[in-house]
Amino acid sequence: MVPKFRLVIGILFAIGVCTTFAADQKYTIAVIPKGTTHEFWKSIHAGAVKAQQELKAKGVIVEIIWKGPLREDDRDQQIQVVENFVARHVNGIVLAPLDSQALVRPVVTAAAAKVPVVIIDSGLKTDKYASFVATDNFKGGEMAGQELGRLLGGKGKVILLRYAIGSASTEEREGGFLEAIKKFPDIKILSSDQHAGATRELAYQASQNLLNRFGREVDGIFVPNESITVAMAKALRDIGKAGGKVKLIGFDSGSLSVQDLKNGDVQGLVVQNPVKMSYVGVMTVVDVLNGKTVPKRVDTGVVLVTRENMDQPDVQDLLHPPFKKYLNE
Repeated sequence: MVPKFRLVIGILFAIGVCTTFAADQKYTIAVIPKGTTHEFWKSIHAGAVKAQQELKAKGVIVEIIWKGPLREDDRDQQIQVVENFVARHVNGIVLAPLDSQALVRPVVTAAAAKVPVVIIDSGLKTDKYASFVATDNFKGGEMAGQELGRLLGGKGKVILLRYAIGSASTEEREGGFLEAIKKFPDIKILSSDQHAGATRELAYQASQNLLNRFGREVDGIFVPNESITVAMAKALRDIGKAGGKVKLIGFDSGSLSVQDLKNGDVQGLVVQNPVKMSYVGVMTVVDVLNGKTVPKRVDTGVVLVTRENMDQPDVQDLLHPPFKKYLNE
């Protein structure tokens, strides 16, 4: 027979009445990014540590294990990381899947093993997760398309350099951009089928290839992540087309891309809130472990940043995430 006290507490958690954590709870949560080299992922790591620190102040001890593939195209390694954590029976997982299809099987396996998974950043083609915490990436792409159309006065020739096949977040950004550009009938798309790849070096090579072909006629470019933004800006400088001669809209903030925005080589950055994304991800896993009902989808917001608004305090917080504060860097 279940003691009355435990039964009552269980009922309170189940109906969401209990809003505080029990003392001395201890959890192990694995946070698995797409990669570990870009500044975006340092911000994701910082958000997880922020959640860990706040939970500790409430008497909830969370061990964060940060582990992901070195490269953002190493599907096999990320699958192995997830499977290993499931086999270790960690209490929960926060995952940014680098492929919307390839990571389905390990997430389904985790669900079957009663290891709750919160998906962040990029979507997954299954519903066997506890919650999806991310930017509205399609909206972000639309914002980029609208801004590029405005900068070009509704006419001209543009390029979309994609990221990688299977990356749901960037595919949604690309789709949103193309949808927005349709509203400008006098804008012609020169190229929209090329992919930059997972590293800045590959993105630079792809950018050079496109500019070698279209550099004399292109008026505007959209790229859907931070590494391609930096690479394309450099490639434009190489041919004397930076500084606004070719309008460039990028995605995400990093020290180099923010500098390029400041000096005028990038005309706009569509910026997410990666610290919030992983912070909410970890908090949501803990809520699930405490029997709370959590939303299936959480939108963490997106902002278009230009030279005109980049010095606003709230925008500065997005452009310069405080990952050093939480990661001791």
